[in-house]
Amino acid sequence: MSTFMLPPFTHRLRRRSFLTAAIATAANATLLSAHKSVAQSADKTLRVGYQRYGTLLILKQSGLLEKALSSAGWHVKWSEFIAGPQMLQALSADAIDLAETGDAPPIFAQSNWPDRLVYIGHSGSAPLGEGILVQADSGIEAVKDLKGKKVAFNRGSNVHYLLLNALTQSGLTMQDVHPVNLTPAAARAAFETKHIDAWAIWDPYLAAGEALPSAKLLTSAENLSPNRQFLLSRRAFIDQNADIARKVVTTFSGLEPWVTQNQQDLIHTLAESTGLAEGVIKTALSRLSLDVGFMDTTTQAEQQKAADLLAQNALIPGALRVEDMIWKG
Repeated sequence: MSTFMLPPFTHRLRRRSFLTAAIATAANATLLSAHKSVAQSADKTLRVGYQRYGTLLILKQSGLLEKALSSAGWHVKWSEFIAGPQMLQALSADAIDLAETGDAPPIFAQSNWPDRLVYIGHSGSAPLGEGILVQADSGIEAVKDLKGKKVAFNRGSNVHYLLLNALTQSGLTMQDVHPVNLTPAAARAAFETKHIDAWAIWDPYLAAGEALPSAKLLTSAENLSPNRQFLLSRRAFIDQNADIARKVVTTFSGLEPWVTQNQQDLIHTLAESTGLAEGVIKTALSRLSLDVGFMDTTTQAEQQKAADLLAQNALIPGALRVEDMIWKG
């Protein structure tokens, strides 16, 4: 029986095909590795949501966060939101990685997405930075006089809790007023045209409202709400980037010295971005706490009190434990 031998040319062809395939495989592996490296580099971007006012906006103006994260190879991308509830929706949907809101939005978020978001830090209290304005000629002298009145506020925001607590302490409920859910800009227009009787709002819009001749401050949040700002992230992001979360919180320690050195420029910049007078911004800044730290038991208890009140008034489906949403890293 004869043995079949490959012709030399065919042997060379197959060998050449093998070498070509090997080279192609190596090239593809190199391209894949390069693509992966580029993707990993592109992924090292901290996506931060902020509002037109607050400690995160000031941190953005300072450039301190970019400096703090650059050594770790991270970049920062900033996205503006109209208010806290909208920002936490984006955070939950993985559109951003870090957000800052008032006290109520995280509670509403926890009731909707129990395991998705976490508190990573909070500011000092600033009770003068939110309040309820009324028409100066309305005859409304106390919170109890809001019964039957149209009260505007951004539903799910910090002033939602402020209004609820103010009504509760005055023996009223949300059913005793006519709630009007409006953004700050729309609420101001409605207030100035007297389409609403009262307006629960935060700085700098509160400071702007107080400057109106037609407005009167019915009450601030003093003795009603600490009015803290909270830093939040997604649990999945923090589990993979705990060092970045720590760096974000500790970076705030340099914010107050920066504001002291750059106050006038900051006031001018914020006035331009908000369209508000520099005097209004100066007043608002004087009431803002720049102290930011990790979550503690005192702040946790304050948030639990707020959550309990919201649950008691059926504004969230049921009781929840704020502790379950606090990052322990």
